[in-house]
Amino acid sequence: MVSRLFSLCRAAVFFFVVLVQAGSAAPDRVALVLGMASYEALPSLENTANDAKDMAATLQSIGFDVTLAVDASSAEINQLLDDFAFRSEVADLALVYFAGHGIEVQGENFLIPVDAQVQSNKDVQRQSVSLKQLLAAVDRARKMRIVILDSCRDNPLGDAIDPVQALTTEVASTQTTRGGGGLAPADPDRGTLVAFAAKDGQVALDGSGKNSPFALALMDKMVEPGLEISLMFRQVRDSVLRQTGNLQEPHTYGSLTGIPFYLAGAAEGQPELSSKASEAWAAIRPDQEEQLLALADLGDTRSMLGLAYMRLNPNEGRFDPAAAVSFLQRAADAGSPEAQFELAKLYERGTGVEPDHEKALALYRAAADQNFADAINDLGFLHYQGGLGLPADPQKALRLFERAADLRHPQAQFNFAALIDDGLIPSKGPEDAALYLYAALRSGSSDVLNLLSERPNMFTPATRRALQVKLREKAFYSGAIDGDFGPGTQRGIRRAYGIEE
Repeated sequence: MVSRLFSLCRAAVFFFVVLVQAGSAAPDRVALVLGMASYEALPSLENTANDAKDMAATLQSIGFDVTLAVDASSAEINQLLDDFAFRSEVADLALVYFAGHGIEVQGENFLIPVDAQVQSNKDVQRQSVSLKQLLAAVDRARKMRIVILDSCRDNPLGDAIDPVQALTTEVASTQTTRGGGGLAPADPDRGTLVAFAAKDGQVALDGSGKNSPFALALMDKMVEPGLEISLMFRQVRDSVLRQTGNLQEPHTYGSLTGIPFYLAGAAEGQPELSSKASEAWAAIRPDQEEQLLALADLGDTRSMLGLAYMRLNPNEGRFDPAAAVSFLQRAADAGSPEAQFELAKLYERGTGVEPDHEKALALYRAAADQNFADAINDLGFLHYQGGLGLPADPQKALRLFERAADLRHPQAQFNFAALIDDGLIPSKGPEDAALYLYAALRSGSSDVLNLLSERPNMFTPATRRALQVKLREKAFYSGAIDGDFGPGTQRGIRRAYGIEE
Protein backbone atom coordinates (compact mmCIF):
# COMPACT_ATOMS: atom_id res chain seq x y z
CA MET A 1 0.00 0.00 0.00
CA VAL A 2 1.34 3.44 -0.93
CA SER A 3 0.56 5.67 2.00
CA ARG A 4 -1.71 8.65 1.52
CA LEU A 5 0.84 10.66 3.43
CA PHE A 6 2.85 11.10 0.27
CA SER A 7 0.30 13.69 -0.83
CA LEU A 8 1.40 16.03 1.94
CA CYS A 9 3.72 19.02 1.43
CA ARG A 10 6.72 18.19 -0.73
CA ALA A 11 5.92 14.52 -0.32
CA ALA A 12 3.62 15.01 -3.30
CA VAL A 13 6.74 14.55 -5.41
CA PHE A 14 7.30 11.15 -3.89
CA PHE A 15 7.73 8.71 -6.74
CA PHE A 16 8.93 5.22 -7.51
CA VAL A 17 12.17 4.82 -9.44
CA VAL A 18 14.61 2.00 -9.72
CA LEU A 19 18.18 3.17 -9.32
CA VAL A 20 21.10 1.09 -10.45
CA GLN A 21 23.17 0.73 -7.29
CA ALA A 22 26.81 -0.13 -7.26
CA GLY A 23 27.97 -2.44 -4.55
CA SER A 24 26.26 -5.20 -2.64
CA ALA A 25 23.34 -5.09 -0.25
CA ALA A 26 23.70 -6.06 3.37
CA PRO A 27 22.57 -9.62 4.20
CA ASP A 28 18.79 -9.77 4.26
CA ARG A 29 18.75 -12.49 6.96
CA VAL A 30 21.07 -12.42 9.95
CA ALA A 31 21.30 -14.69 12.98
CA LEU A 32 23.10 -14.69 16.31
CA VAL A 33 23.45 -18.19 17.77
CA LEU A 34 24.54 -18.59 21.42
CA GLY A 35 25.27 -21.90 23.14
CA MET A 36 26.22 -22.08 26.82
CA ALA A 37 27.45 -25.45 28.12
CA SER A 38 30.56 -25.33 30.37
CA TYR A 39 29.26 -23.24 33.27
CA GLU A 40 31.59 -22.17 36.05
CA ALA A 41 29.02 -22.01 38.85
CA LEU A 42 26.01 -23.91 37.48
CA PRO A 43 25.65 -27.51 36.32
CA SER A 44 27.08 -28.03 32.85
CA LEU A 45 24.72 -28.91 30.03
CA GLU A 46 25.37 -31.76 27.63
CA ASN A 47 23.80 -30.73 24.35
CA THR A 48 23.63 -26.96 24.25
CA ALA A 49 26.99 -26.50 22.50
CA ASN A 50 26.03 -29.16 19.94
CA ASP A 51 22.66 -27.52 19.45
CA ALA A 52 24.22 -24.09 18.85
CA LYS A 53 26.86 -25.35 16.40
CA ASP A 54 24.38 -27.45 14.46
CA MET A 55 21.80 -24.65 14.45
CA ALA A 56 24.39 -22.20 13.09
CA ALA A 57 25.29 -24.63 10.30
CA THR A 58 21.62 -25.20 9.49
CA LEU A 59 20.87 -21.48 9.31
CA GLN A 60 23.92 -20.89 7.11
CA SER A 61 22.73 -23.64 4.75
CA ILE A 62 19.49 -21.72 4.09
CA GLY A 63 21.13 -18.37 3.49
CA PHE A 64 21.56 -16.70 6.88
CA ASP A 65 24.62 -14.65 7.76
CA VAL A 66 25.37 -16.29 11.13
CA THR A 67 27.41 -15.23 14.13
CA LEU A 68 28.10 -18.18 16.46
CA ALA A 69 29.34 -17.96 20.05
CA VAL A 70 29.81 -20.96 22.35
CA ASP A 71 30.51 -20.58 26.09
CA ALA A 72 30.61 -16.80 25.91
CA SER A 73 31.14 -14.59 28.94
CA SER A 74 28.71 -11.90 30.02
CA ALA A 75 30.87 -9.14 28.51
CA GLU A 76 31.20 -11.05 25.25
CA ILE A 77 27.44 -11.64 24.96
CA ASN A 78 26.66 -7.98 25.60
CA GLN A 79 29.14 -6.90 22.91
CA LEU A 80 27.73 -9.46 20.48
CA LEU A 81 24.20 -8.16 21.11
CA ASP A 82 25.27 -4.55 20.54
CA ASP A 83 26.97 -5.44 17.26
CA PHE A 84 24.07 -7.59 16.15
CA ALA A 85 21.52 -4.89 16.93
CA PHE A 86 23.30 -2.49 14.56
CA ARG A 87 23.60 -5.10 11.79
CA SER A 88 19.99 -6.20 12.13
CA GLU A 89 18.72 -2.69 11.32
CA VAL A 90 19.40 -3.29 7.62
CA ALA A 91 18.26 -6.93 7.53
CA ASP A 92 14.78 -8.11 6.58
CA LEU A 93 14.89 -10.86 9.24
CA ALA A 94 16.91 -10.98 12.45
CA LEU A 95 16.99 -14.16 14.54
CA VAL A 96 18.60 -14.91 17.91
CA TYR A 97 18.89 -18.49 19.18
CA PHE A 98 20.00 -19.19 22.76
CA ALA A 99 20.67 -22.63 24.24
CA GLY A 100 21.71 -22.74 27.87
CA HIS A 101 20.48 -22.03 31.38
CA GLY A 102 17.47 -19.73 31.50
CA ILE A 103 16.02 -18.46 34.76
CA GLU A 104 12.89 -16.55 35.72
CA VAL A 105 13.22 -13.96 38.47
CA GLN A 106 9.99 -12.26 39.51
CA GLY A 107 8.36 -12.63 36.12
CA GLU A 108 11.37 -11.62 34.03
CA ASN A 109 13.45 -14.09 32.02
CA PHE A 110 17.24 -14.16 32.20
CA LEU A 111 19.76 -16.11 30.11
CA ILE A 112 22.93 -17.02 31.99
CA PRO A 113 26.45 -16.67 30.54
CA VAL A 114 29.02 -19.33 31.43
CA ASP A 115 31.05 -17.02 33.71
CA ALA A 116 28.14 -15.90 35.91
CA GLN A 117 28.89 -16.42 39.62
CA VAL A 118 25.33 -16.58 40.86
CA GLN A 119 24.56 -17.17 44.51
CA SER A 120 21.35 -15.18 44.68
CA ASN A 121 18.59 -13.76 42.55
CA LYS A 122 20.29 -10.38 42.63
CA ASP A 123 23.37 -12.01 41.09
CA VAL A 124 21.19 -13.46 38.35
CA GLN A 125 19.78 -10.04 37.53
CA ARG A 126 23.17 -8.33 37.54
CA GLN A 127 25.22 -10.91 35.68
CA SER A 128 22.77 -12.40 33.16
CA VAL A 129 21.32 -11.25 29.87
CA SER A 130 17.60 -10.55 29.90
CA LEU A 131 15.11 -11.61 27.25
CA LYS A 132 14.42 -7.89 26.87
CA GLN A 133 18.02 -7.42 25.69
CA LEU A 134 17.64 -10.18 23.10
CA LEU A 135 14.42 -8.57 21.88
CA ALA A 136 16.14 -5.19 21.66
CA ALA A 137 18.88 -6.75 19.52
CA VAL A 138 16.38 -7.81 16.84
CA ASP A 139 13.91 -4.97 17.34
CA ARG A 140 14.81 -2.85 14.30
CA ALA A 141 14.96 -5.56 11.65
CA ARG A 142 12.91 -4.44 8.70
CA LYS A 143 10.33 -7.20 8.30
CA MET A 144 10.58 -9.98 10.86
CA ARG A 145 12.15 -10.55 14.28
CA ILE A 146 12.53 -13.94 15.97
CA VAL A 147 14.01 -14.95 19.34
CA ILE A 148 14.28 -18.68 20.09
CA LEU A 149 15.02 -19.92 23.61
CA ASP A 150 15.98 -23.55 24.07
CA SER A 151 16.50 -22.84 27.75
CA CYS A 152 13.45 -23.21 29.94
CA ARG A 153 14.61 -23.08 33.55
CA ASP A 154 12.88 -21.35 36.41
CA ASN A 155 14.86 -19.69 39.16
CA PRO A 156 16.09 -22.32 41.66
CA LEU A 157 16.69 -19.55 44.17
CA GLY A 158 13.05 -18.63 44.79
CA ASP A 159 11.42 -15.23 44.40
CA ALA A 160 13.41 -13.25 46.94
CA ILE A 161 15.71 -10.64 45.40
CA ASP A 162 17.97 -9.54 48.23
CA PRO A 163 18.88 -12.64 50.28
CA VAL A 164 21.98 -14.54 49.26
CA GLN A 165 21.03 -18.19 48.88
CA ALA A 166 23.08 -21.20 47.82
CA LEU A 167 22.34 -22.82 44.51
CA THR A 168 20.94 -26.32 44.61
CA THR A 169 22.41 -29.10 42.55
CA GLU A 170 20.07 -30.75 40.11
CA VAL A 171 19.76 -34.50 40.01
CA ALA A 172 21.00 -35.95 36.73
CA SER A 173 18.85 -38.40 34.83
CA THR A 174 18.92 -40.21 31.53
CA GLN A 175 16.82 -37.43 29.99
CA THR A 176 18.04 -34.28 31.76
CA THR A 177 16.07 -31.06 31.69
CA ARG A 178 17.11 -27.49 31.16
CA GLY A 179 15.00 -26.23 34.00
CA GLY A 180 12.88 -26.90 37.01
CA GLY A 181 9.68 -25.06 36.25
CA GLY A 182 9.96 -23.05 33.05
CA LEU A 183 10.21 -19.44 31.98
CA ALA A 184 7.67 -16.67 32.33
CA PRO A 185 5.32 -15.94 29.40
CA ALA A 186 6.73 -13.47 26.88
CA ASP A 187 4.89 -10.45 25.49
CA PRO A 188 6.92 -9.12 22.53
CA ASP A 189 5.97 -6.22 20.31
CA ARG A 190 3.95 -6.81 17.16
CA GLY A 191 6.03 -8.25 14.33
CA THR A 192 8.24 -10.17 16.76
CA LEU A 193 7.96 -13.85 17.57
CA VAL A 194 9.44 -15.47 20.69
CA ALA A 195 9.64 -19.26 20.59
CA PHE A 196 10.17 -21.25 23.79
CA ALA A 197 11.37 -24.85 23.68
CA ALA A 198 8.70 -25.49 26.31
CA LYS A 199 5.54 -23.61 27.18
CA ASP A 200 5.80 -21.19 30.09
CA GLY A 201 5.78 -23.11 33.35
CA GLN A 202 7.09 -26.29 31.70
CA VAL A 203 10.62 -27.62 31.37
CA ALA A 204 12.67 -28.33 28.25
CA LEU A 205 14.37 -31.69 27.89
CA ASP A 206 18.06 -31.79 27.06
CA GLY A 207 17.59 -35.15 25.35
CA SER A 208 19.53 -38.38 25.55
CA GLY A 209 21.23 -38.00 22.16
CA LYS A 210 23.45 -35.37 20.54
CA ASN A 211 20.77 -32.68 20.38
CA SER A 212 17.73 -31.59 22.33
CA PRO A 213 14.32 -32.65 20.98
CA PHE A 214 13.42 -29.03 20.26
CA ALA A 215 16.64 -28.29 18.36
CA LEU A 216 16.26 -31.48 16.32
CA ALA A 217 12.70 -30.65 15.31
CA LEU A 218 13.55 -27.03 14.56
CA MET A 219 16.52 -27.90 12.35
CA ASP A 220 14.47 -30.52 10.53
CA LYS A 221 11.60 -28.16 9.71
CA MET A 222 13.41 -24.89 9.00
CA VAL A 223 15.20 -26.32 5.94
CA GLU A 224 11.95 -27.34 4.23
CA PRO A 225 11.39 -25.08 1.19
CA GLY A 226 7.99 -23.47 0.84
CA LEU A 227 6.97 -24.02 4.47
CA GLU A 228 5.35 -20.86 5.82
CA ILE A 229 7.02 -19.81 9.05
CA SER A 230 3.98 -19.84 11.34
CA LEU A 231 3.10 -23.33 10.11
CA MET A 232 6.74 -24.34 10.57
CA PHE A 233 6.64 -23.53 14.28
CA ARG A 234 3.33 -25.36 14.57
CA GLN A 235 4.90 -28.46 13.03
CA VAL A 236 7.91 -28.15 15.35
CA ARG A 237 5.49 -28.16 18.28
CA ASP A 238 3.78 -31.31 17.06
CA SER A 239 7.12 -33.04 16.44
CA VAL A 240 8.45 -32.30 19.94
CA LEU A 241 5.24 -33.52 21.54
CA ARG A 242 5.64 -36.81 19.67
CA GLN A 243 9.33 -37.13 20.54
CA THR A 244 8.81 -36.50 24.24
CA GLY A 245 5.58 -38.42 24.78
CA ASN A 246 3.74 -35.12 25.40
CA LEU A 247 6.15 -34.15 28.20
CA GLN A 248 7.31 -31.03 26.38
CA GLU A 249 5.22 -28.60 24.36
CA PRO A 250 7.01 -25.76 22.56
CA HIS A 251 5.14 -22.49 22.47
CA THR A 252 5.33 -19.22 20.56
CA TYR A 253 4.45 -15.74 21.80
CA GLY A 254 3.85 -12.54 19.86
CA SER A 255 2.62 -12.09 16.33
CA LEU A 256 4.24 -11.93 12.93
CA THR A 257 3.19 -9.50 10.24
CA GLY A 258 0.54 -10.48 7.73
CA ILE A 259 3.08 -11.21 4.99
CA PRO A 260 3.99 -14.93 4.72
CA PHE A 261 7.62 -16.00 4.89
CA TYR A 262 9.62 -19.12 4.02
CA LEU A 263 12.84 -19.57 5.98
CA ALA A 264 14.29 -21.90 3.32
CA GLY A 265 12.82 -20.09 0.32
CA ALA A 266 10.12 -21.21 -2.06
CA ALA A 267 9.67 -24.86 -3.01
CA GLU A 268 10.52 -26.08 -6.50
CA GLY A 269 7.94 -24.81 -8.97
CA GLN A 270 6.53 -22.37 -6.41
CA PRO A 271 6.81 -18.64 -7.19
CA GLU A 272 8.95 -16.50 -4.91
CA LEU A 273 6.94 -14.56 -2.38
CA SER A 274 5.56 -11.25 -3.52
CA SER A 275 5.69 -8.20 -1.29
CA LYS A 276 1.94 -7.81 -1.90
CA ALA A 277 0.07 -9.77 0.75
CA SER A 278 -2.75 -11.02 -1.51
CA GLU A 279 -0.29 -12.39 -4.08
CA ALA A 280 2.06 -13.84 -1.47
CA TRP A 281 -0.64 -15.78 0.37
CA ALA A 282 -2.12 -17.00 -2.93
CA ALA A 283 1.20 -18.77 -3.61
CA ILE A 284 0.87 -20.94 -0.48
CA ARG A 285 0.61 -24.65 -1.30
CA PRO A 286 -2.90 -26.21 -1.04
CA ASP A 287 -1.91 -28.49 1.84
CA GLN A 288 -0.81 -25.45 3.83
CA GLU A 289 -4.08 -23.67 3.09
CA GLU A 290 -5.82 -26.62 4.73
CA GLN A 291 -3.60 -26.16 7.79
CA LEU A 292 -4.46 -22.46 7.85
CA LEU A 293 -8.16 -23.30 7.77
CA ALA A 294 -7.71 -25.67 10.70
CA LEU A 295 -5.76 -23.08 12.69
CA ALA A 296 -8.35 -20.40 11.88
CA ASP A 297 -11.00 -22.68 13.35
CA LEU A 298 -8.87 -22.77 16.52
CA GLY A 299 -8.88 -18.95 16.66
CA ASP A 300 -5.49 -18.16 15.08
CA THR A 301 -5.90 -14.62 13.72
CA ARG A 302 -2.83 -14.69 11.44
CA SER A 303 -4.30 -17.72 9.65
CA MET A 304 -7.55 -15.79 9.24
CA LEU A 305 -5.59 -12.88 7.76
CA GLY A 306 -3.78 -15.16 5.32
CA LEU A 307 -7.02 -16.75 4.18
CA ALA A 308 -8.58 -13.31 3.71
CA TYR A 309 -5.64 -12.09 1.65
CA MET A 310 -5.93 -15.17 -0.59
CA ARG A 311 -9.53 -14.23 -1.33
CA LEU A 312 -8.62 -10.63 -2.12
CA ASN A 313 -6.35 -11.59 -5.02
CA PRO A 314 -8.31 -10.86 -8.23
CA ASN A 315 -5.92 -13.01 -10.28
CA GLU A 316 -6.86 -16.16 -8.37
CA GLY A 317 -9.81 -18.52 -8.80
CA ARG A 318 -10.39 -18.11 -5.06
CA PHE A 319 -11.21 -14.40 -5.42
CA ASP A 320 -14.11 -13.86 -3.03
CA PRO A 321 -14.18 -10.43 -1.30
CA ALA A 322 -17.24 -11.35 0.77
CA ALA A 323 -15.41 -14.38 2.19
CA ALA A 324 -12.39 -12.15 2.87
CA VAL A 325 -14.63 -9.78 4.83
CA SER A 326 -15.85 -12.74 6.90
CA PHE A 327 -12.31 -13.87 7.77
CA LEU A 328 -11.20 -10.31 8.54
CA GLN A 329 -14.26 -9.69 10.71
CA ARG A 330 -13.46 -12.79 12.80
CA ALA A 331 -9.85 -11.70 13.23
CA ALA A 332 -10.86 -8.09 13.95
CA ASP A 333 -13.35 -9.23 16.59
CA ALA A 334 -10.53 -11.29 18.16
CA GLY A 335 -8.44 -8.11 18.44
CA SER A 336 -6.09 -8.27 15.44
CA PRO A 337 -5.16 -4.66 14.57
CA GLU A 338 -3.99 -5.64 11.08
CA ALA A 339 -7.37 -7.26 10.40
CA GLN A 340 -9.12 -4.14 11.72
CA PHE A 341 -7.04 -1.98 9.38
CA GLU A 342 -7.62 -4.16 6.32
CA LEU A 343 -11.33 -4.42 7.07
CA ALA A 344 -11.51 -0.64 7.42
CA LYS A 345 -10.15 -0.27 3.89
CA LEU A 346 -12.78 -2.65 2.54
CA TYR A 347 -15.58 -0.72 4.26
CA GLU A 348 -14.13 2.55 2.98
CA ARG A 349 -13.99 1.30 -0.63
CA GLY A 350 -17.04 -0.93 -0.53
CA THR A 351 -15.13 -4.08 -1.47
CA GLY A 352 -17.00 -7.25 -0.53
CA VAL A 353 -19.35 -5.21 1.63
CA GLU A 354 -21.54 -2.11 1.35
CA PRO A 355 -19.54 1.10 1.86
CA ASP A 356 -19.79 2.28 5.45
CA HIS A 357 -17.55 5.21 6.27
CA GLU A 358 -18.60 5.34 9.90
CA LYS A 359 -17.64 1.70 10.40
CA ALA A 360 -14.39 2.20 8.45
CA LEU A 361 -13.43 5.09 10.72
CA ALA A 362 -14.24 3.06 13.85
CA LEU A 363 -12.01 0.23 12.60
CA TYR A 364 -9.15 2.59 11.74
CA ARG A 365 -9.39 4.00 15.27
CA ALA A 366 -9.51 0.53 16.85
CA ALA A 367 -6.30 -0.44 15.03
CA ALA A 368 -4.66 2.87 15.92
CA ASP A 369 -5.55 2.36 19.57
CA GLN A 370 -3.33 -0.74 19.41
CA ASN A 371 -0.47 1.33 17.93
CA PHE A 372 -0.83 -0.12 14.44
CA ALA A 373 1.30 2.39 12.54
CA ASP A 374 -0.45 2.07 9.16
CA ALA A 375 -3.77 2.97 10.76
CA ILE A 376 -2.29 5.94 12.62
CA ASN A 377 -0.65 7.07 9.39
CA ASP A 378 -3.93 6.96 7.48
CA LEU A 379 -5.88 8.62 10.28
CA GLY A 380 -3.37 11.46 10.12
CA PHE A 381 -4.15 11.95 6.46
CA LEU A 382 -7.90 11.80 7.06
CA HIS A 383 -7.64 14.48 9.72
CA TYR A 384 -5.29 16.57 7.59
CA GLN A 385 -7.56 16.73 4.56
CA GLY A 386 -10.89 15.85 6.09
CA GLY A 387 -12.18 12.46 5.09
CA LEU A 388 -14.74 9.85 6.07
CA GLY A 389 -16.86 12.65 7.45
CA LEU A 390 -14.09 14.14 9.60
CA PRO A 391 -13.51 17.92 9.62
CA ALA A 392 -10.02 19.00 8.56
CA ASP A 393 -7.83 19.29 11.66
CA PRO A 394 -4.16 19.81 10.67
CA GLN A 395 -2.92 20.03 14.25
CA LYS A 396 -4.40 16.68 15.19
CA ALA A 397 -3.05 15.29 11.93
CA LEU A 398 0.48 16.43 12.80
CA ARG A 399 0.30 14.67 16.16
CA LEU A 400 -0.79 11.47 14.42
CA PHE A 401 2.00 11.77 11.84
CA GLU A 402 4.55 12.14 14.63
CA ARG A 403 3.14 9.14 16.45
CA ALA A 404 3.33 6.99 13.31
CA ALA A 405 6.88 8.17 12.65
CA ASP A 406 7.92 7.30 16.20
CA LEU A 407 6.50 3.81 15.59
CA ARG A 408 9.00 3.55 12.68
CA HIS A 409 6.54 3.83 9.82
CA PRO A 410 8.95 4.68 6.94
CA GLN A 411 6.63 6.93 4.93
CA ALA A 412 5.58 8.76 8.09
CA GLN A 413 9.23 9.20 9.06
CA PHE A 414 10.00 10.83 5.73
CA ASN A 415 6.93 13.00 5.70
CA PHE A 416 7.35 14.13 9.28
CA ALA A 417 10.93 15.11 8.45
CA ALA A 418 9.55 17.19 5.56
CA LEU A 419 6.98 18.83 7.85
CA ILE A 420 9.73 19.72 10.35
CA ASP A 421 11.86 21.08 7.51
CA ASP A 422 8.92 23.22 6.38
CA GLY A 423 8.78 24.79 9.85
CA LEU A 424 5.37 23.32 10.65
CA ILE A 425 6.54 21.66 13.89
CA PRO A 426 7.76 24.59 16.06
CA SER A 427 9.23 22.35 18.75
CA LYS A 428 11.59 20.56 16.32
CA GLY A 429 14.43 21.64 14.09
CA PRO A 430 16.92 20.39 11.48
CA GLU A 431 18.51 17.82 13.79
CA ASP A 432 15.11 16.21 14.36
CA ALA A 433 14.33 16.21 10.64
CA ALA A 434 17.69 14.54 9.95
CA LEU A 435 17.04 11.92 12.62
CA TYR A 436 13.75 10.93 10.98
CA LEU A 437 15.37 10.80 7.55
CA TYR A 438 18.17 8.61 8.89
CA ALA A 439 15.62 6.33 10.57
CA ALA A 440 13.67 6.02 7.30
CA LEU A 441 16.86 4.99 5.51
CA ARG A 442 17.68 2.38 8.14
CA SER A 443 14.13 1.02 8.02
CA GLY A 444 14.68 0.06 4.39
CA SER A 445 12.59 2.58 2.51
CA SER A 446 13.97 2.43 -1.04
CA ASP A 447 11.77 5.39 -1.93
CA VAL A 448 13.49 7.57 0.67
CA LEU A 449 16.87 6.35 -0.59
CA ASN A 450 15.90 7.32 -4.13
CA LEU A 451 14.61 10.76 -3.16
CA LEU A 452 17.68 11.63 -1.11
CA SER A 453 19.80 10.45 -4.02
CA GLU A 454 17.84 12.20 -6.78
CA ARG A 455 16.39 15.30 -5.09
CA PRO A 456 18.30 16.14 -1.88
CA ASN A 457 17.77 19.87 -2.41
CA MET A 458 14.10 19.48 -1.55
CA PHE A 459 15.38 19.83 2.03
CA THR A 460 16.93 22.98 3.47
CA PRO A 461 20.72 23.28 3.79
CA ALA A 462 20.39 23.09 7.59
CA THR A 463 18.61 19.72 7.43
CA ARG A 464 21.10 18.43 4.85
CA ARG A 465 24.01 19.40 7.10
CA ALA A 466 22.34 17.76 10.09
CA LEU A 467 21.94 14.53 8.10
CA GLN A 468 25.63 14.63 7.21
CA VAL A 469 26.43 14.96 10.92
CA LYS A 470 24.26 11.93 11.68
CA LEU A 471 25.93 9.89 8.95
CA ARG A 472 29.35 10.85 10.31
CA GLU A 473 28.34 9.89 13.87
CA LYS A 474 27.54 6.39 12.58
CA ALA A 475 30.80 6.16 10.58
CA PHE A 476 29.00 6.16 7.23
CA TYR A 477 30.52 9.48 6.11
CA SER A 478 33.76 11.34 6.78
CA GLY A 479 33.55 14.42 4.56
CA ALA A 480 32.72 18.05 5.10
CA ILE A 481 29.53 19.17 6.83
CA ASP A 482 28.49 21.53 4.07
CA GLY A 483 25.01 20.43 3.01
CA ASP A 484 26.32 19.42 -0.42
CA PHE A 485 25.16 15.90 -1.22
CA GLY A 486 28.07 15.06 -3.50
CA PRO A 487 29.57 11.59 -4.13
CA GLY A 488 30.83 11.20 -0.55
CA THR A 489 27.47 12.01 1.04
CA GLN A 490 25.65 9.86 -1.50
CA ARG A 491 27.95 6.96 -0.66
CA GLY A 492 27.21 7.52 3.04
CA ILE A 493 23.46 7.52 2.37
CA ARG A 494 23.72 4.22 0.50
CA ARG A 495 25.83 2.71 3.29
CA ALA A 496 23.27 3.81 5.90
CA TYR A 497 20.59 2.12 3.80
CA GLY A 498 22.64 -1.09 3.72
CA ILE A 499 24.52 -0.95 0.41
CA GLU A 500 28.26 -1.46 0.72
CA GLU A 501 30.60 -0.40 -2.08
